[in-house]
Amino acid sequence: MNTETQPISSFIKAVAFAAYKHRTQRRKDVDASPYINHPISLADVLANEGGIDDINVLCAAVLHDTIEDTTTTADELTPIFGAKVMSIVVEVTDDKSLAKEVRKQRQVEHAALISPEAKLVKLADKICNLRDILKTPPSDWSVDRKQTYFDWAAKVVAGLRGVHPGLEAVFDGLFQQRGDLT
Repeated sequence: MNTETQPISSFIKAVAFAAYKHRTQRRKDVDASPYINHPISLADVLANEGGIDDINVLCAAVLHDTIEDTTTTADELTPIFGAKVMSIVVEVTDDKSLAKEVRKQRQVEHAALISPEAKLVKLADKICNLRDILKTPPSDWSVDRKQTYFDWAAKVVAGLRGVHPGLEAVFDGLFQQRGDLT
């Protein structure tokens, strides 16, 4: 289905695909929230806080963790959502074969080099993650670990600067709340 001619149905197809792929996954918060809430939150931030109406970006937002956290492949995404959506998803996908610290450093190093569309998805991801840590953090995270995540996220977002000043301001407002972490 062409995302250019059928944007609403393409987006709904992406949400349904992501929901199916993440169907057994839960977040690490105390309530073990359904994982699909996270990708939907990214699309919500982009569309309703950022005014983003690029269907490729919105589809990539809900699909952003499918390659990284499920058995989905880039080759599987392309015929369903097109090369552009697949490309954005690949740009924001960590290589899980690498050590966690290496993956985190690569995010910092590559943030400035990814496409504007991928920068939007990555920025929304960091916004949603900070919100989750502030409101419903993983149950086993210490205050130090939360603050370390905030500091690392700020390094990633430094490479995304200039893509969307409004969403960057949302991130900055959340980052300022790091002193409220408990």
